[in-house]
Amino acid sequence: MAALKYWVWLTTLAGVSEDTRLRLLHAFSSPEDVYFADKGDLALVKGIKKEELQVLENRSLDAAERILEKCGKKEIFVVTYADALYPQRLKNIYHPPLLLYGKGKMPLFDEEVAVAVVGTRDCTPYGIRCAEKLGYELSQQGALVISGMARGIDTAAMEEALRFGGFTCGVLGGGVDVVYPKENRRLYEDVAARGVLLSEYPPETEPKSWHFPHRNRIMSGLAVATLVVEAPETSGALITAKAAWEQGRDVFAVPGSIFAKESVGCHQLIRDGAGAVTCGWDLLGEYESRYPHKIRPKVAPMPPLPAASGEPKRAKGKKIEIEEVPALPTLSYEELAALEMDQQQVLQSLREDMSRISDDIAVELELPVHRVLSALTMLEIAGYAATTGGRGFIRRVHIEEKQEEEEA
Repeated sequence: MAALKYWVWLTTLAGVSEDTRLRLLHAFSSPEDVYFADKGDLALVKGIKKEELQVLENRSLDAAERILEKCGKKEIFVVTYADALYPQRLKNIYHPPLLLYGKGKMPLFDEEVAVAVVGTRDCTPYGIRCAEKLGYELSQQGALVISGMARGIDTAAMEEALRFGGFTCGVLGGGVDVVYPKENRRLYEDVAARGVLLSEYPPETEPKSWHFPHRNRIMSGLAVATLVVEAPETSGALITAKAAWEQGRDVFAVPGSIFAKESVGCHQLIRDGAGAVTCGWDLLGEYESRYPHKIRPKVAPMPPLPAASGEPKRAKGKKIEIEEVPALPTLSYEELAALEMDQQQVLQSLREDMSRISDDIAVELELPVHRVLSALTMLEIAGYAATTGGRGFIRRVHIEEKQEEEEA
């Protein structure tokens, strides 16, 4: 416990950059060694500025001890960069936080299928419904749901994840004892009781506007994937998605109406390669083989396919009748060629008479699953494909064969 005050001292010194703090830690092994180092040794650290050396001359531990006293009174735990509980995922990001304050129970993030669910505060009823559905399904199927606890999409996803009874994590832009927005007090209490609240800011720190983009790197860094539910073109949720990509993590997005400004950001992400998601399994299916002990598949039984044309439909006590099955519309070769290449390949891989799952299509076409799912979503929106229950898809158009030109 005594060593904690040096961690708090180093991380709360105003005027020392994150880069310098991390280089100091690597150079001296511990904040305590930094504290007792002389100015000449500190000056040898690569990239350290003269102004930062002056700040480091402040050896008062009073502020650090006050912060730790508040933590003790408010049952706030502290996890340092050197602790075993500190997630390896977070260590691997650019500018990892050297210290985390928390309320609740710290999970072993590296063993969890953690998914950051983010979106706009000014969301639509459609966005709320999607966030609720996905928050519940992800939790039900074994994911640890992470959010920034903002109003709108974040709140809807977290409330439904908690309603199922799953473990949740809120990453905050202020102290873990500061409720923001105020109407989320009950949600804060529920997450602290049944999950964990985390922040790199000391207790009683009020959230500032510049804290939130900074906070987003922790959300995506703790997760294996970030899911954007609804986001306009300038949404802060897109900052989280960008951070996730920069950290080498997966990004998924929920498609919406092409006329809705709240979905512009999501559609851009899908165009850039994010996986399209319409249910929890669209995302978690990607991780089933990596986390078989965590993920709980919830796949509905496939409904029977329509009877083939000319097959008799039998009804007890009634005369056997022939049920006409409408012919599928035909997609011309020119219309097929106008589709994006992924959509062309996936559509041709689908069957008219048998359901296929995205994983099988991805293996056949040697494409990433998220690209297959994105293509399937676009094909479904166009009416060229349809789900058959669970993870299955079937083709809903007949593809016209290319006519060979006659030899002159």
